[in-house]
Parts: sequence; structure tokens; C-alpha cells
Amino acid sequence: MTWVRANQDRLVDLTWQHLWLSVLPVVLGFLLALPVGWYASRFRGFRAPALSFGGVLYSIPSLPLLVIIPSIIGTSFLDPINVAITLTIYALALLVRTVADAFGQVPAEVLDSASASGYSRWQRAFTVELPLAGPAMLAGIRVASVSTVSLVTIGALVGVSNLGSLFTEGFQRYFNTEIIVGMVLVVALALVLDACWVLLGRVLLPWARGKVV
Repeated sequence: MTWVRANQDRLVDLTWQHLWLSVLPVVLGFLLALPVGWYASRFRGFRAPALSFGGVLYSIPSLPLLVIIPSIIGTSFLDPINVAITLTIYALALLVRTVADAFGQVPAEVLDSASASGYSRWQRAFTVELPLAGPAMLAGIRVASVSTVSLVTIGALVGVSNLGSLFTEGFQRYFNTEIIVGMVLVVALALVLDACWVLLGRVLLPWARGKVV
């Protein structure tokens, strides 16, 4: 606790850095996965290639991506945006299947009723399918969020500051306290973000509160 009190300001800074690197990729990944997943759920010929491509993306090792991305987009090697892009790719890979499955769970009779009522394809997608698929999507977002909080720590291996920096510094100094504090903060951040996603789901999906737990 003496070390924690002495380094309180730095721990707060690392937590904030870790937070935005955890939230931004999940949000961007979901926004990218939404149209892809919807299209995959409605056009069976597109589903298999889209889900397979997502699996391939998720299988790419993170460290090579962190090394390659700066040379592609022209950022510096230590720019946090490289970590954000890498984790957005992983979030997209995870969420494409979730979104496709969520849209696929919407009953066909509901879709037929909406079409019979005069809804266009896009009106039906946004006002009927999306709300009904929301709870299943939220479950996938929560999984992607926890995964992303963990993966952010890899950025410390290439010099991007976050809570993972406590791991690398602790190992270099053989100082277990720093490692344990980093682990506790990462787990706590994952739990807090998960609770925030649940709360957001209850606010945005009031008709499905029994399903958002």
C-alpha cells in the first residue's frame, strides 16, 4: 500500500489511458460489425465468407500487427492509435458473428408483418430488427469488452503506456507488488466496464430489461 500511495497519480493516468484504449475499439468494432453482420444475416451466400474472414482476423497475432500498422498508416511506433486500430480489428472479428446471429434470431413472422405494414428494408432494419436483436448484441459487446481490456496490456510490450506497463516494469524489476496491482486494476476495470454496458443496455433497451443481466 505504501507503493500504491506513492504512485497514485501514475496509476490514475495509466488507468485512464487503459480505459480509452478499451472502450474506443469496442465502439468502433461494433459500428463496423453492424452493417456486415446484418448483411450476413440476410444474404446466406455472404454469411460464410464474412464469418470466416472474421475468424482469420482474430487469429492474426497482435504483436506483428502492432509492428506493421505504423508503417501502413504512417504513425510513430509508440502512438497509442496503433493499439486502438489493432484492437478494433479484433473487436470487429468477434462482433461480426454476434451481430449476424442476433439479427438471425429475429422471428421471420415479425419481419413479414413489418414488410406487410409498409416498412422499407432500411426502416425495418433500424426500427424492428435492431431493437429486437439488441439484447443479443449487448451480450457480444460485453464479451468483446472484457477481451479488449485484457488485450490492451499487450501494448505495453511496444512501449504504449497503459496498465500493462505495470506488468513489464514489475517483471524487469522483480517487483511483484507492481504486477499484482496491475492485475487487480485490469480486472476491476473490466468489471466496471461490464457493469456500464449492462446499465447502458437497460437504458437503451427498456423493453428487454429481463434479458439484460
